[in-house]
Amino acid sequence: MAAFTQQNRTLISSATLSRPRAKFVYWTVLTLVVAVFTLVFLGPLYWMVTGGFKSAQEVLANPPTLFPKHPKASNYSDAWSELKIARLLFNTFYYAFGALLFQLVFDVAAAYAISKLRPVLGNLILGMMLATLMIPAAVLIVPQYMTVLDIPLLHVNLIGTPWAIWLPTVANGFNIFLLKRFFDSIPEDLMAAAKIDGAGPLRTLWSIVLPMSRPILGVVSIFAVVNVWKDFLWPMLVEPDPKNQPINIGINSLSQGVPQNVLIAALAISAVPTLLIFLLFQRNIMSGLTAGSLKG
Repeated sequence: MAAFTQQNRTLISSATLSRPRAKFVYWTVLTLVVAVFTLVFLGPLYWMVTGGFKSAQEVLANPPTLFPKHPKASNYSDAWSELKIARLLFNTFYYAFGALLFQLVFDVAAAYAISKLRPVLGNLILGMMLATLMIPAAVLIVPQYMTVLDIPLLHVNLIGTPWAIWLPTVANGFNIFLLKRFFDSIPEDLMAAAKIDGAGPLRTLWSIVLPMSRPILGVVSIFAVVNVWKDFLWPMLVEPDPKNQPINIGINSLSQGVPQNVLIAALAISAVPTLLIFLLFQRNIMSGLTAGSLKG
């Protein structure tokens, strides 16, 4: 049988691209599409960053200016001091990494139990978890608020405490699904070998499963931190004290009487950590999302 080389199938064949005119049209269209999407996604970020360098009058000017006429870097230092950005950033990191800790403990345990321990009605439980992803988050605001206002059986009010932010983030159906799918890709031979050596479920999880699951654990960690960082409505409801609010809510609470340009500078500062997280770990995010999707 004649040997053949496998080629990637694309919308435009390599023979067509070899023609000068087709090659010119292809790269022109590709460049335009990439440029348009870049402007759409980076445009708001550009206006936010440059707006922090403008004066209050220039921010409100109509039509708006593309570049600051007289850049004022002092707007950023004023935003840092007037809006207490350092304190708000500490609060945000505190809430984000607390939520991360709880998610890693409980979501990993749930995914491991469904994937490897295989309890009775495990598939039904997983289906119910995934069904929660179809429910809009706004629909759950009222029942969640009533729950943290008066915890059933315990009758404890969590409003104004970090627990009101941490606990609702624990049961994350999407993270459990990602972890479960990765755990499914771990060979059963390893699990059987660990059982023969006398390792129990917890020892197997700690010594075998978790060391092999670093890519997906990194993705879940990034998602947990970013979700808490960008959340607005829920922290505003459960944490009324501006001193203890995360940065998104704190800037809103402390913005009374603050010039518009200084407020925009504060918003630009608040966006920096999440952008750095994405730029530093984008490869980990993509590799973790695709990890466990193929077996064999």
